Amino acid sequence: MSAEKPTFPGRPRKFEDQDVIDAAVAVFSANGYAGTSAQDLCDGTGLGRGSLYNAFGSKQALYEQALLRSHEQTMSAQLAILTQSGLVKERLHTLLLWGIAEDLSLPEQHDAMVLFSALEMGSKDEAVAGLNNEYRQRLEQTLVAVFIEGQQSGELGNKASPVEMARGFMAGYYGLRVLNKNISDRKILEDVVAGLLINL
Repeated sequence: MSAEKPTFPGRPRKFEDQDVIDAAVAVFSANGYAGTSAQDLCDGTGLGRGSLYNAFGSKQALYEQALLRSHEQTMSAQLAILTQSGLVKERLHTLLLWGIAEDLSLPEQHDAMVLFSALEMGSKDEAVAGLNNEYRQRLEQTLVAVFIEGQQSGELGNKASPVEMARGFMAGYYGLRVLNKNISDRKILEDVVAGLLINL
């Protein structure tokens, strides 16, 4: 008998069928947690209610799995941009434009779920807050490393610490992602991007 994979405190057990998880992400992203019914999840995933609850146990558990999957997908894309070679400002610019493209084209719903889980559930649910905090810390740590690199190379100024710069950038980045949901004019959004980068 094979040994079970270790789990981390506060993290949901990882479910292997990623197609089901991705389908649940789409449902939760469209309706939010409160607006999603068991029938919505059955229709979206193609599973019967019994199969769905046997696999995940509850709507809450499935939501946590979907959020964890969204974190993994979104973080992978962001880290690929931030850790590539090249000028720091170009990487940050690419990340901001990536956010616009993802939100306007909506090829998948992972980014929407990450953002709106924090708005809808972040202050109400300890498990969701924990997952989102872990995600935020990973992104912040990567951004801090990027800003350290930029200051050491002389590309960026030293008026603020790398931590302060990373946190200020994240505030602008997430503000942009919220604007993306309400403004479809790419020129306006690109002006926001230019404003975020001009003082670095």
